[in-house]
Amino acid sequence: MRILIIDDDERLNALLTEYLARFGFAVRACAHPHEGLRLLKADPPDLVVLDIMLPDVDGLTVCRKVREYSRIPIVMLTARGDVADRIVGLELGADDYLSKPFEPRELVARIQAVLRRGAPADQEVERAGALEMNRTTRVVSLHGRTIPLTTTEFELLGLLMRSRGRVLSRERIIEAMRGFDWESYDRSVDVLVSRVRQKLGDDARQATFIRTVRGVGYSFSRDADE
Repeated sequence: MRILIIDDDERLNALLTEYLARFGFAVRACAHPHEGLRLLKADPPDLVVLDIMLPDVDGLTVCRKVREYSRIPIVMLTARGDVADRIVGLELGADDYLSKPFEPRELVARIQAVLRRGAPADQEVERAGALEMNRTTRVVSLHGRTIPLTTTEFELLGLLMRSRGRVLSRERIIEAMRGFDWESYDRSVDVLVSRVRQKLGDDARQATFIRTVRGVGYSFSRDADE
């Protein structure tokens, strides 16, 4: 799942970007509300973590603007513990609220809870053209034919599909898949990608699904939806 953080505390943004990646989230962070609103429209994430205390435009105003055109889940952050702020934020359409300072693990728990509440029943199925991944049954099929994947291959494909159109470095892939039983070095990522490609019948030179970005990493093609 993709998370957009809008917070002018760049140190916190860096910390949360690294921490949330450990739980499989693809994170983008920006320090200015105008940039955040631009990113929201240009490449909508699955959830927004939004600070109230922002320069030029406060988070409550950003929340109101987002709700004019989107129901994307919003978790609000604030250094103020004022109950009135919390009520206004929720009335404007925020899905949850967390006061600073907070434990990063609590933010993860709240993000997961909000995503579970808002997920439609069929959101457990990810599709890209003829490729279909069911995260509940853990079955991947292509043109209706089941593709047998190992647990690690399944998680890698899921990570890339959730981040489609974005380039993930080898280091980012290793970090996101921490805890899996595979060697944590760049070449192991290449080998794993090669195995998944082979099972999908995906030619690395003219990739339909997983593209190599030289010197950077891998990206799941947006064109796969066509």
